[in-house]
Amino acid sequence: MPLSTYLIYLVAVLLLTVTPGPTMLMTLTNSVNHGPWRALASLSGSLAANMVIMMLSALGLGALLSASEAAFVTLKAIGAAYLIWLGVKTFHSGSGLQLGEGAPPRRSLFLQGVLVGGSNPKSLLFFTAFFPQFIDANVPFMPQFLLLSLTFVFGDFVILGAGAFGVGRIAPWLKQSHVVRWINRVCGGLFALLGGLLLLARRNA
Repeated sequence: MPLSTYLIYLVAVLLLTVTPGPTMLMTLTNSVNHGPWRALASLSGSLAANMVIMMLSALGLGALLSASEAAFVTLKAIGAAYLIWLGVKTFHSGSGLQLGEGAPPRRSLFLQGVLVGGSNPKSLLFFTAFFPQFIDANVPFMPQFLLLSLTFVFGDFVILGAGAFGVGRIAPWLKQSHVVRWINRVCGGLFALLGGLLLLARRNA
């Protein structure tokens, strides 16, 4: 892969990472409620799910979802239902920070990240369509695929991790119950909205 192509890919990854989505929203919400280190647990789960999705796209599952309306609708409904449920739960969550013993275990937050990261079947279609733009057909596929995948995951981790710790720095201000309550309401509403938008998503969108 030419260096110029890889640099274009880096810019594309940066733009995609900073675009607000379920993973960013989850990371910032968990940082507000449980602290940045626990937010990294959920972020890691989401990145693990993305890595699996990239592997599945390489194996052709994205093409299957493009061809099968039933498979796409089923996965879309499951993912949307989870995001809406997460939104309702966040909306009604407590108004105080849950740090230390009061916070959920990291394995639960990791699982939450896996479910959020894997809840959108359009990710499979996205990676299936996105990666080939940067693949050189005259060079072995797997080394290029691994480079693109690891770059995407690392970029996602750096940008969202910085966001989690950036929010964590204002934790003293966030100890005010009314502030956390309104953040949870806004984020809960956005999770539910993302779930609703996912239900309206089309395969060719």
